[in-house]
Amino acid sequence: MGSKNKLKRFRENAVFPNVLQPTREQLLEGAFPCRGQWARHFGNDRPLVLELGCGKGEYTLGLARRNPESNYIGVDIKGARLWRGAKTALEEGLPNVAFLRTHIELLPMAFGPGEVSEIWITFPDPQIKYKRTKHRMTNLEFLDRYREVLEPGGRVHLKTDSEFMHGYTLGILHGSGIRVAYANHDIYHNTGAPAEALEIQTFYEKQFLQQGKAITYLCFSPDDR
Repeated sequence: MGSKNKLKRFRENAVFPNVLQPTREQLLEGAFPCRGQWARHFGNDRPLVLELGCGKGEYTLGLARRNPESNYIGVDIKGARLWRGAKTALEEGLPNVAFLRTHIELLPMAFGPGEVSEIWITFPDPQIKYKRTKHRMTNLEFLDRYREVLEPGGRVHLKTDSEFMHGYTLGILHGSGIRVAYANHDIYHNTGAPAEALEIQTFYEKQFLQQGKAITYLCFSPDDR
């Protein structure tokens, strides 16, 4: 993408009513007004669901279309990417969609304790080439952050084409004594996966399926020990 297009998207993000871009300083200083007050932003107190590392927001939009009785927030640091999801949500008139531009590790500064009902992590970078695991989105530090913002019993959904990421996460959960509610190594050739995991497919997921890759899915609650 050219620099002119990126700048255009950044300008539009700044005026989109469904895009929030708090600074790091705002979050660290407790000055982000939506924290603990997302019901006020949406104008209702319906369940709040996050998609982390949402990219263009395809899964956020898919979930929001399926279930207008919940509110959905796509979270990503890449503003030029989430622009696409925000623009589509406005074009389709989806009032239950918002996008938050921030780093995942700052979640507890953007959401109050127990404010989130569910978290979706869809096709994250498995970071296979790196020995350090600090950027893997299901490592212990991230799980602690998810636990802070999730309501009691709130669930995390992990959908990925990476058997490595699936296995890594299972190992983390078992090693931490966290019970797995559901695990599937190939959701399109086994039964039991929820409709939300089966019926929403991103652009890249469709490519993975064409390449014959299995799509895996995990569901768990970080405080279910």
